[in-house]
Amino acid sequence: MESARRIIEVVDLTRTYRMGTETIAALDGVSIDVDSGEFVAIVGRSGSGKSTLMNLLGCMDRPSSGVYRLDGDDVQGLEDDALSRVRNRHIGFVFQSFQLLGRVSALRNVELPLLYRGTPRRERKRLAIAALEQVGLGDRLGHKPVELSGGQRQRVAIARALVGEPTLLLADEPTGNLDSATEKEIMALFDALHAAGNTIVIVTHEPSVAARCPRAVRLADGKVIGDGPGPEVAAM
Repeated sequence: MESARRIIEVVDLTRTYRMGTETIAALDGVSIDVDSGEFVAIVGRSGSGKSTLMNLLGCMDRPSSGVYRLDGDDVQGLEDDALSRVRNRHIGFVFQSFQLLGRVSALRNVELPLLYRGTPRRERKRLAIAALEQVGLGDRLGHKPVELSGGQRQRVAIARALVGEPTLLLADEPTGNLDSATEKEIMALFDALHAAGNTIVIVTHEPSVAARCPRAVRLADGKVIGDGPGPEVAAM
């Protein structure tokens, strides 16, 4: 049987910050692997290190030491321009605050990553429509964010993350601004995307979100203290 492709390989990752005369370890020797097609929650309380880890996984920050390989490539030593290309090509981001452009339509918001890639206009539109249809918003192409509910805005954000067919879908507290009913809808959408073969990592402080994921990794004080089935790790 063919082994799964390793998408994330993190070995003994640390991230320290200087605060006056003190050195603070936000991450302290974290090692995790995520294979292609996995659906993983990174869960922990405020200050556990999960946001720092997300920034490193998303190539928005650099580790102080350790190894991070994304789809087999070492990324921690890349220059800023190279990191930007990695983010655009390999990572689809979903944020708690949606981060949509308020003055343009859902369609234009979803086209944005492809615009940065230089994808021709007709192809951008075709792919963006397909992504919006995939998240159930094929009838909201021309709506601006202010004309959409919170759940619909998050669906637009997910479509934008998907449109470039990323190696990794990385979601930061994707249900944090949603009510409980809408949270369930968005998590059901992530379930469907996972079933379609997407590799998904969700960063959350909500045990209810982590419990819905097949696998969860719990952080505390910058260290991994649990890694296993989502419901079990969520209950720790």
